Amino acid sequence: MDGHLIFNFKANISEVIIPTSLNNPFGTYIPEIAKIAAKEFQEFITIESKDWKDDYEGQSGKMFGVLVVQEEDNTTSYLGTVSGKLAGGSHCNKFIPSIFDETTDNNFISRGLIEVTKIGNQIKAATDQSEIIYLKEKRRLKSIGLQKRLFDNYHFLNLSGQEKNIIGIFKDSSHGNPPSASGECAAPKLIQYAIRHGLRPIALAEFWWGSPSKTGEKKQGDFYPACKDRCRPILEYMLEDMKLYDEREV
Repeated sequence: MDGHLIFNFKANISEVIIPTSLNNPFGTYIPEIAKIAAKEFQEFITIESKDWKDDYEGQSGKMFGVLVVQEEDNTTSYLGTVSGKLAGGSHCNKFIPSIFDETTDNNFISRGLIEVTKIGNQIKAATDQSEIIYLKEKRRLKSIGLQKRLFDNYHFLNLSGQEKNIIGIFKDSSHGNPPSASGECAAPKLIQYAIRHGLRPIALAEFWWGSPSKTGEKKQGDFYPACKDRCRPILEYMLEDMKLYDEREV
């Protein structure tokens, strides 16, 4: 386990009630300990974002998440990450990383995206309508194949130590095919790291940070439940249908 990814609480939490089970990621109840972790992580983001290449606050913010965990010695600490990626190639080595390793199979995802872009440029340069139709279909099929191969390489652990990729998880659910970017939200990344490294997840919070979303629905500092279209099948598999959830819900 990479110890530098674990945040120790700065606040005195000796008087705070420590949950015995994880709050429902799709509910609105946020344990006090998770709110404290979120506040500290927000302070960390504010400092770190000064070095990021893109001014995400000047455009629109991002969803971030914290997961309070108990280590083997019963120490209470927390993990933090961003949903998706930071724009502009920015990176923070304290964030829990993506579950997908981009170096897999000789960087197939990067090579595939380059090929898709190349076909797109060919479409722009083409003048014959039949050629354009052919190239658009070629790009569509290439994109579909690349997305499937990507999902085949997203492997998630559940509490029992079993592993399944996104294709298998959605196939066994009632949610149909996985939407793009499935598996890149904060909650799955945080819980995956905790399970893999023997950390007990006890409190989760996801929040928006930065300028309001383009629709204005998300505002800085507000907490939001995990998304249902991308995250519900994955989290239900990982947590074995609410096996660890706290019963308190609003």
